[in-house]
Amino acid sequence: MLTLLLVIIYLAFISLGLPDSLLGTAWPAAYKDLGVSVSMAGIVSAVISCGTIISSLMSSRVIRKLGTGLTTTVSVFLTAAALFGFSLSPGYWTMVLFAIPLGLGAGSVDAALNNFVALHYKARHMNWLHSFWGIGASLGPVIMSYFLARSGWRSGYSAIGWIQTVLVAILVSSLPLWKRVSNGQQAAETAGKVFSIKELLGIKGAKQALATFFCYCAVESTTGLWGSSFLVLSRGISPETAASWVSLYYFGITFGRFMSGFLTMRITNKKLVRIGLCMIVLGILLIMVPTVDFILMCGFFMIGLGCAPVFPSLIHDTPENFGSDVSQSMIGLQMACAYIGTTAMPPLFGLVGQYISMSLLPFYLIIITVVMISMVERLNRIKADKAPSQTSDR
Repeated sequence: MLTLLLVIIYLAFISLGLPDSLLGTAWPAAYKDLGVSVSMAGIVSAVISCGTIISSLMSSRVIRKLGTGLTTTVSVFLTAAALFGFSLSPGYWTMVLFAIPLGLGAGSVDAALNNFVALHYKARHMNWLHSFWGIGASLGPVIMSYFLARSGWRSGYSAIGWIQTVLVAILVSSLPLWKRVSNGQQAAETAGKVFSIKELLGIKGAKQALATFFCYCAVESTTGLWGSSFLVLSRGISPETAASWVSLYYFGITFGRFMSGFLTMRITNKKLVRIGLCMIVLGILLIMVPTVDFILMCGFFMIGLGCAPVFPSLIHDTPENFGSDVSQSMIGLQMACAYIGTTAMPPLFGLVGQYISMSLLPFYLIIITVVMISMVERLNRIKADKAPSQTSDR
């Protein structure tokens, strides 16, 4: 029963990743069709991000009322409807309107499934879960590119919408399974109180955990968004080569999470996070110093490998760090901080790159990474002081 449900959760995370990379792929064709400037994609992206942040903050209340299974089903339905809305949008502002349910659906399903897996499955499944998100994020541009070459960007959004619709049907049929899995475990996702942000911030280690998620997503998203520009403008690499090297960064994340699932059978989450952070630092150092092309390429791949275990491992440790009764509320707030990092920090470096120099990217990343390492170690010390005899077997 748990295995079948896990397969469904993996499919749901593929579907979560599918829309995340569509806008950037479709926009070069979409903005001309919609009659707006190329920069207007920023508004659509910002609306999606705001919706995701809001739904992450509200996820604890929604999940405790509906349960994880129904919340996931409704959330995927919202994303499917939004994708169909994108495909049918007669104008730009209609697309902005449909960006609202796209963001709302993504935030709730992300927080719901992360907490469910943290409560019911071992750490390896959390890493594999996020690896499946990477598969979805990689497939999205492939599907969109196929339709761009044939019938246009609207057909690409429609095709992803139909994939999401199929998943909605699977999720509806699996609702009894979610209830059975929760039975006998006091339905942890629907039991207990909903914690306010003030209450969560008052818990020892909460601020450090939230800062860690903010910093992690700042590093991950800034590297992905500005890596190619850094290589072209600062290192003199051709745009085509730069794009392929940055794709190695995303491959490093996906492959690294797949491998991390096996490593968790022998290494604790705490050690895995430390290894990942060290690899991020090493990767940044490799791209910091002007050197041969092969070293630069390895640097981006190394950053991706280092990023791979950090987010899933920290999410999986949330019930252990703060208690299963608090985990859903805490994961929702952690996801919100993660999305804020994704939304705020890449544009901030864009200003740095535009008005100072794009070559400062490695220094920007290393500062954020050092802060992240500091927050992780402070969280570890707080956890050790709270339960000095406790060791993780995950």
